[in-house]
Amino acid sequence: MNSITNIVDIDSELATQSPQEILSYALENFDNIAISFSGAEDVVLIDMAYKIRKDIQVFSLDTGRLHAQTYRFIEAVRNHYDIKIDLVMPEAAKVEKLVKEKGLFSFYQDDHKECCGVRKIAPLRKQLLTVDAWITGQRRDQSPGTRAAVPAIQDDKAFARPDDSLTKFNPLANWTSKQVWDYIRANDVPYNELHDEGFVSIGCEPCTRPTGPGQHEREGRWWWEEATMKECGLHAVNISK
Repeated sequence: MNSITNIVDIDSELATQSPQEILSYALENFDNIAISFSGAEDVVLIDMAYKIRKDIQVFSLDTGRLHAQTYRFIEAVRNHYDIKIDLVMPEAAKVEKLVKEKGLFSFYQDDHKECCGVRKIAPLRKQLLTVDAWITGQRRDQSPGTRAAVPAIQDDKAFARPDDSLTKFNPLANWTSKQVWDYIRANDVPYNELHDEGFVSIGCEPCTRPTGPGQHEREGRWWWEEATMKECGLHAVNISK
């Protein structure tokens, strides 16, 4: 399947289906498709996809600033499913230039976009040039400001190859955090040990902290910035006009 011309119609069909059904559709229609893995939602997708097709492609962005617990989590998932996880890293020269010019924590003054651009967006863009479709763990309730309208399937113009299309699947769009964690517990799915320490949404170590009672999960990310537009750029299509 090279392109989807009636993506809106397909989304209207998939919107009422279960994550497993959406994943089945994605894996049946795309051979060159990969799961983007970092958190609890993504490992749920790995578990579901692995039960459909054992030869799933999985990649994870290694920014060089992750918690030690996150690296242990990645390895636990690799071993649990006996799968390859492609660790995608930023270009060393670009990281070195940023750190030499602005130090290790420039994002506290300038906002996080420049650092995320070097450590996450550029590596992701390079990785997505190698696939025809990708699968993410976005949920609509994760961020009212940027993810409330996340569809089950979309044309990802932000990362598509020139004069080509890139299809993005969000099988958990309609799920809540409770449904994710009910699935994890019911299926004995590995999870990041930081969740037991109060972390809900987990990113790089300097930019992530536990959330308190009554706080939304995204308040633990880039907490020094304005609250409603917290995207690092991986899902730029959410905030593009």
